[in-house]
Amino acid sequence: MRRIFNKIRSIWKFYFAVNWIKTIYFNFKKFPFHIAKKLPIFFYGSVKFSDISGEIVLDVPEIKKGMIGFGQKFELPTRSKRIAELSVQGKLVFKGNAHIGIDCFVHVGEGAYCEFGFMSCLGSNVKLICKEEVILSDWVGIGYESQLTDSNFHPMMNTETGEYYPMTNPVHLAKYNAFSNRISIMPGTKTPENCVIASNSVVNKDYRDLGSNILIGGVPAKLIKKNYNRDWEGEKEMLKKYKIIW
Repeated sequence: MRRIFNKIRSIWKFYFAVNWIKTIYFNFKKFPFHIAKKLPIFFYGSVKFSDISGEIVLDVPEIKKGMIGFGQKFELPTRSKRIAELSVQGKLVFKGNAHIGIDCFVHVGEGAYCEFGFMSCLGSNVKLICKEEVILSDWVGIGYESQLTDSNFHPMMNTETGEYYPMTNPVHLAKYNAFSNRISIMPGTKTPENCVIASNSVVNKDYRDLGSNILIGGVPAKLIKKNYNRDWEGEKEMLKKYKIIW
């Protein structure tokens, strides 16, 4: 009886956690009916749609209910400040199941391209701002209170030559990247596969020549340790079971 009761309670809590009004509105506004009726994107808790005039693409073999979670609770903190916000003026592509934690801000600017790979993840209170191109490959996890941007936001110039520096520079995060908490991922960041980034680091350049299975960190980040990696194979099934709801 206890097992049955716990199962019913779990289902009850889940259905009350989903923001059904925003979920239904978003899916039927952004997708054709045959896709929208499956409700592939779930919104949890309070979220503001500041601008969703852009394009949302589900580039997957099979579309399933709730495969994308926005505001999903999968970390220890569960209390929300009700500040989650989504702005998509450009193109936002999902290559599979993806999970965005509580109180996140995601902005894809006009003409910009942002891609989430299979099982890519933003922890709580993460800010992602894409003005040109941001790609999170499969199994990229970004820890809570981090920020990711491909833009400097303001024109910067060389005061001697008068030359202007580019305002944007694409960010490409390769497969199996584990970003810890409070990391700043800046314009031009490019990482190799199987990379771990330490807490409170600033990553701001192309690190791919360092090879895979590495730990980088610092301000700015540099190589700390080789032959170092998260045990993705050991965690995969647990992460899928915990985060994928259908």
